[in-house]
Amino acid sequence: MAISRILASIAQYISEAAMRIFGPNDDAYPVIGIQPFTGEPYKGAADNW
Repeated sequence: MAISRILASIAQYISEAAMRIFGPNDDAYPVIGIQPFTGEPYKGAADNW
């Protein structure tokens, strides 16, 4: 009986994770569209070759 409870809890844990991964988004980000780039590009070590 203890083994069946452990297996049931493992199955519930995995199914809840799968539902969260593959379910609909619950993000509440505002729809603002594309923002123009107004800064300076990064000049890292690759530009110094």
